[in-house]
Amino acid sequence: MLPLALLNAAQGQAILVELKNGETLNGHLINCDTWMNLTLKEVVNTSPEGDKFWRCPEVYVRGNNIKYLRVPDEIVDLVKDQQQTQSLNRGRSGGVHRGDHGGRGDRGRGARGGGGRGRGRGRGGG
Repeated sequence: MLPLALLNAAQGQAILVELKNGETLNGHLINCDTWMNLTLKEVVNTSPEGDKFWRCPEVYVRGNNIKYLRVPDEIVDLVKDQQQTQSLNRGRSGGVHRGDHGGRGDRGRGARGGGGRGRGRGRGGG
């Protein structure tokens, strides 16, 4: 399971973020980007010792400071199901694949059928 797919599905949900310095952030995930930078709202920030708490209306977390994330189990199950159905759909696609030209037959390069205008078949005598 890709972490960015999980974070995109968790937008609007309450998550827990532990930072490398030991602080924890509990809040609602508002946004995430490809570098795993997060924007959280209605955040409770806990000190590394667990003895001090702060309420913040909004917090921006740079992705390289994140130690781990805790996402609700419902979101994890939802993303698993979505990825399984996507992989099944990819395996069943029987259409034209990359490099397959859909049955061009002898109309490709170099294979001239009877109707082509090659040398020696021009009009008039010769």
